[in-house]
Amino acid sequence: MDVEELLGLLQRAYSDEWLAYYQYWLGAKVVKGPMKDAVGAELLVHATEELAHADLVAMRIIQLGGTPVTRPEDWYKFTNCGYDAPDDPFVKTLLEQNIKGEQCAIGVYKRLLDLTREKDPVTYNMVLTILQQEVEHEEDLQALLEDYELLVNALKG
Repeated sequence: MDVEELLGLLQRAYSDEWLAYYQYWLGAKVVKGPMKDAVGAELLVHATEELAHADLVAMRIIQLGGTPVTRPEDWYKFTNCGYDAPDDPFVKTLLEQNIKGEQCAIGVYKRLLDLTREKDPVTYNMVLTILQQEVEHEEDLQALLEDYELLVNALKG
């Protein structure tokens, strides 16, 4: 296993996690519209979990002899998934932005899983744990979006 390649991929995932944390955290603060309390609460839970992912990835980077990205401005250089600012705080918009982010994260961690399978069991197990949570996040957000759509349709009809 090429440790330098793995460290580079983990640096990117680390940057993604910090940007996801901030996107969720800020979204939870500014969310507006129907179901805003439920959506805000869910976004805050996700923010906490994304921060825990950043911690796990940082510790693995250090264990492998690397240094986590030290400057927040560099997160943009390394990110796989980018950052969707919650400039439009409407419930549906935030849910859609965060679903897109989770789908990207799922792809990132699936690739890391494939790369580390049978080569690096410690990283593999960490990635598997994070991937399971990212899938749960995406499912939670999809369920909230479905509830939102049902509410809107009920109000129309």
